[in-house]
Amino acid sequence: MKELNLQLKDTEWPLEYIDHDRQIVRAIVFDDQENYYFVRAKRDDDFGKATLIETSGGGVEAGEDLETALKRELKEELGAEVEIMHKIGIVSDYYNLIHRHNINNYYLCRVKSFGTKHLTQQEIDNFHLSTLKLNYEEAVAEYEKCAATKIGKLIAARELPVLKYAKKLIGEDLKRSKAK
Repeated sequence: MKELNLQLKDTEWPLEYIDHDRQIVRAIVFDDQENYYFVRAKRDDDFGKATLIETSGGGVEAGEDLETALKRELKEELGAEVEIMHKIGIVSDYYNLIHRHNINNYYLCRVKSFGTKHLTQQEIDNFHLSTLKLNYEEAVAEYEKCAATKIGKLIAARELPVLKYAKKLIGEDLKRSKAK
């Protein structure tokens, strides 16, 4: 399958100007039982009060390549060591409220093991991040439920197509491995 390439607009807040781009890595993380791992964020900030589901990931630091940044972020937020299976693609989206363009690089990753999380103080204090383990249907339902808020709607618009695409990739991988 070819990589996803989605271009999304922020329809929740008016566009005044965009003053920065942010390179981000994110992952659809799954295990051998086809459970998926996400972060739950509870926020009360400029975007409003919301409890959200989101893929694990974050900003690429200076000097990091995408895969190094991805492995660091998954270790920090989920405590996960992973095998990177596929690059899913890129989702370009905007947060007009904070004048930012996000370049989200999505990967499909299989969990090898879980250990200690290494959350930043900001992630603990401002977002109260926790790990969610869900099957596919539960994850879709969580995204749909969280889309009741403005920020949740933007996140669901970005992540639901990626989750659906990842499920197809996992299905193709299973077919190939059974055919061997």
